[in-house]
Amino acid sequence: MKPAFLVVDMQNLFYGHNEVARRSLEEVQAMINAVIPLFRAKKLPVVWVQHCDAEDGLVPGAKGFDLPEAFVVAPEDLRVVKEKGNAFCGTDLDERLRSLGVDTVIFAGFCAEFCVLSSCRGARDLGYSSILLRGGLASICPENIPFVERVNELISCGALGKVLDGIPA
Repeated sequence: MKPAFLVVDMQNLFYGHNEVARRSLEEVQAMINAVIPLFRAKKLPVVWVQHCDAEDGLVPGAKGFDLPEAFVVAPEDLRVVKEKGNAFCGTDLDERLRSLGVDTVIFAGFCAEFCVLSSCRGARDLGYSSILLRGGLASICPENIPFVERVNELISCGALGKVLDGIPA
């Protein structure tokens, strides 16, 4: 098994949707920040997926497009800009992951029932083992998160740490 960690759409603009979304994103931000060092310690890919939508002003260079300063993006991290819900649709993400030998994708990010779910299913359609990080999903409507978790494979941060321990660095 060679996993990658995909962080989907954790962009500044989405923190401003409403108070519920902001709280949800901040909680997930802490979980993402706990998982990233586990992947980096094993030299496994961390992928930052960012949504682009010119109509909403969500374009590279705009403050809303950027990732919050709470995240430390390393030079070796992959960056993917998408225009559709599924991070694999219309991007080179599949090719990049395959070139690294990735066969398993762990997902976290925003919005659980939209882009994260679409990307998770898209990865499965392409033959990847596709797993959601428990506690790693944010939403404008947090009551939708349990459904998304119920219909997908899940892994906790603790279990993920144990799995990654078994992978040589």
